[in-house]
Amino acid sequence: MKAEELPSAGGPAPEPAPDRLEAPAPTAWPMALALGITLVFAGLVTNMSVTAVGIVIALAAAVGWWRQVLPVEQVEWMPLRPVALRARPIVPSRAGVQRFRPGEAGHRLRIPVQVPPMSSGVRGGIAGGIAMAVVALGYGLIVQGSLWYPVNLLSAVAMPGMAQADVAQLRAWSGAALVLGIIAHGLISVLVGLLYATILPMLPQRHMLWGGLVAPLLWSGLLSALLGVINPVLNQRVDWIWFVASQIAFGLAAGYVVSRARPVATEQTAPIGGAPTGRAPRATR
Repeated sequence: MKAEELPSAGGPAPEPAPDRLEAPAPTAWPMALALGITLVFAGLVTNMSVTAVGIVIALAAAVGWWRQVLPVEQVEWMPLRPVALRARPIVPSRAGVQRFRPGEAGHRLRIPVQVPPMSSGVRGGIAGGIAMAVVALGYGLIVQGSLWYPVNLLSAVAMPGMAQADVAQLRAWSGAALVLGIIAHGLISVLVGLLYATILPMLPQRHMLWGGLVAPLLWSGLLSALLGVINPVLNQRVDWIWFVASQIAFGLAAGYVVSRARPVATEQTAPIGGAPTGRAPRATR
């Protein structure tokens, strides 16, 4: 059965009938407007002719979409099934369910109820950073024959000259690269450890699986894709198999420390209008 469309302009709309439902008329103008806006911004990084085409499409789509609703909104009347063929009304169930206990002052409970302390994130980041450094230094010693290769490679993030250095230079000692590498590695490790302490309680159980395997694989894939665009030369110097192994070592160590920490209760929503550390005043009639 086909829907009856309301004329685009002129004439009053038909009165709603029990067997029909009013719905907006279908239109493709919103998609055309989105395409035009996309081309406008795409032309900023490609060619101005693309921006010009996008402006034309966006203006045409805006006018077309405007005419769909003014001066008379275009709608269509969708036929409803006969009463005998419609779904039966939902019958409420009397089965009991387990309910959460309300939070402070009867407010809605926040999940998770307990989280690891932020200090566990710092400790986890330090432990993960040490585990990651052991794997990275093992790679430098076994594969490159130099402990300084991974350190110099890490310092290339802040020292552009190291990104262009040859293999011999990356294997050589550099005091500045060592200092920058230690600072960068320490800060990133602590920040990621704090991130673990924040996110892991929100994930399902098996925190070691999430923190030790899933997160390192996702992070390594994202970093590999970004580094190939930002710095292709540095991307070619990274041994991604060893890189993933070092990330997994970090995740296992940090995840273990965070998951073994004694959780603390989260602060529930304070009463509206009450003091931060006091009770809300009773309402008076």
